Amino acid sequence: MSTTTSPSPLAPSARRPSWESRSDKIRAEHIERLAVVYVRQSTPQQVLDHQESTRLQYNLKNRALDLGWPQDRVLVIDDDLGKSGATAEGRAGFQRLVSEVSLGRVGIIMGLEMSRLARCCKDWHQLLEVSALFATLIADLDGVYDPINFNDRLLLGLKGTMSEAELHIIRQRLNQGRINKARRGELVFPLPTGYVWQSGKIALDPDEQVQNVVRLIFRVFAELGTVNATLNYLVKNNIQIGIRVRSSLGKGELEWRRPNRRTVLETLKNPIFAGAYAYGRRQVDPRRKKPGRPSTGLVQCQPEDWIALLKDRLPAYISWEQHEENLAQIQQNRSRWNTRGAARRGPSLLTGLIVCAKCGRKMTIAYRGSQQQHYYVCASQVTRCGGEVCQIVSGRPLDRYVTEQALQALAPASLELSLEAAKNLQRERDELAKIWGQRLERARYEVERAARQYRLVEPENRLVARQLERDWEEKLVTERNLQDDHQRFQQKQRRLLSDDEREAIRKLADDIPALWNVATTTDQDRKEILRQVIDEIRVHAQGRTERVGVEIRWAGGAQTRGVLIRPVGKLEDLSYFSQVCDRIRALTAQEVFVEEIAAQLTREGFRPPKGQGAFAVCAVTRLRRTLDLPEVRSRSKTRTGLREHEWWLPELARKLGAHYGTLETWIRHGTLHSHQAKGRFHRWIVWADDAELARLKERLERPHPKRYESLDLNQKEPQN
Repeated sequence: MSTTTSPSPLAPSARRPSWESRSDKIRAEHIERLAVVYVRQSTPQQVLDHQESTRLQYNLKNRALDLGWPQDRVLVIDDDLGKSGATAEGRAGFQRLVSEVSLGRVGIIMGLEMSRLARCCKDWHQLLEVSALFATLIADLDGVYDPINFNDRLLLGLKGTMSEAELHIIRQRLNQGRINKARRGELVFPLPTGYVWQSGKIALDPDEQVQNVVRLIFRVFAELGTVNATLNYLVKNNIQIGIRVRSSLGKGELEWRRPNRRTVLETLKNPIFAGAYAYGRRQVDPRRKKPGRPSTGLVQCQPEDWIALLKDRLPAYISWEQHEENLAQIQQNRSRWNTRGAARRGPSLLTGLIVCAKCGRKMTIAYRGSQQQHYYVCASQVTRCGGEVCQIVSGRPLDRYVTEQALQALAPASLELSLEAAKNLQRERDELAKIWGQRLERARYEVERAARQYRLVEPENRLVARQLERDWEEKLVTERNLQDDHQRFQQKQRRLLSDDEREAIRKLADDIPALWNVATTTDQDRKEILRQVIDEIRVHAQGRTERVGVEIRWAGGAQTRGVLIRPVGKLEDLSYFSQVCDRIRALTAQEVFVEEIAAQLTREGFRPPKGQGAFAVCAVTRLRRTLDLPEVRSRSKTRTGLREHEWWLPELARKLGAHYGTLETWIRHGTLHSHQAKGRFHRWIVWADDAELARLKERLERPHPKRYESLDLNQKEPQN
């Protein structure tokens, strides 16, 4: 009995080439269309170093010929050499492949493996859907797959998922190694100006001028308080920043560039200048990443979200406390509802310091009128929920009140201020002179080096000698221009303070109000002074009255409370309006004339709505009419100073039933016997007996053209 042994499935004789085992899926309709060979390598380095993989992919063209495709029906797409398969964005070859399949021109897609086509499930399944819709086959080294077939589709989906997972594992492995190295403080990354890598460690830039410029930036910001002011100071004094080239042929060389806002801001915000090794300050947010721009999507993270933050690990320019103060100052300079904002030009001195005591929110600035008078307005309820304005306070009285309080607080420190001002001015001049000296020294060195290079060249080598000669001349011109700039700088600013300058500083500091009001002190300077001594000002207006409660919170923690008297629009808004009404009633009952009532109110301490001067007669008259008080007609001649048949002009107007302006016009035309009384108001006194009154009434009844007749010169005013 013979036994037949079946061959093992793993035996070589039992295995058939995968391309041939699945050739039954290739039909005539597939061969009539194109066979596309897709070639891709992830990076340009792989294209150069892994040429065997590229060669294998190109050899897939021969496999297509073996499967039955003619030579002219095989298309090779190699547009994506050196591009990653993590996404279809930026891969022109893959997009061309999908387009050809969508047009029904492709019979089979051939790749070395599925990861060559796509390493993203989104792109991979999109290709599967399009291939199934247009009956396009997919082939790799393992065989031929039909996306219409469920089993093949399942296997292709699994291979795509494995390709994406493989890419994720590779990235995770590399990223975790980078993170671990950063947490040890050993990861190398580009450094800002003022630092260099030396033997795998971060060290200060060996160039002294670079270090001095960095220290100058921090000192100027601590003094001026804003990034723009710091930048303007550097530009004004022609200070350049040394930058180490990070790429190209001159990598590592020092270049001196004009300062810009981005460089200054990054210098102030970077924790490395405080001696901290920090990594991961900016991280990629996929929601903000734009297609085709891998560098975008970076967002600023909070310190607790940084990958690594190791304090006191590096040589520092400033302390960590000063770094935190700089960050807080930059944040406060932003114009937000919860920050002060930077001091800007404008008449409002308390911008950013005023807080509404009712709702606790910052008050904003509003301007009204042709003179652009400013007001502090709390409109948070209006903007947030459509409510009403909390309160409005006139700006000038409040600025004046706070300024007086601040000048009184600064008076005891006048001597210290004078000495500190002189010391700061001297230190500033010394720093600028030192930086200018280093620039001149560098220019001389460049000239000497160019001269040495020119002298060392062989005289016969004129091709090189001519170029070195031009370089030498350029260095000489640069040195000469720099010397001219230095001379102009010295003319504007002497190196040492003279005795007269020191004495002028002392006198100005002794008289702080004079320094405050001098024309050279700008509103922006005044705002900076107030911000140095005041943290916050809370105001609480008592309704629409003239009284405003003011609470000043000083920088040292002390508080000052007071009441500001502001101008109001109407008498009715005054807090003592009822008392004024009572006094007017009482004086009217005593038959006191309106002028005497106004003077009496002023003597008793009552002030008009605008808060300045004395009560006006017209205001008292209008208020008496509002209160419906009787007119005071009987007067004592000794009290009023009038003789017989003499009238005050308003009284005569009421007697005749004429308008006050009409009688004033008659006086100008000489129609009335009148003269002005001596005293403060120079009021008009008119003589009119019964006959004169009858004549004036008769003139009032005449037509308008004949109303203004001159008096008869023969008629004389009676003398008593």
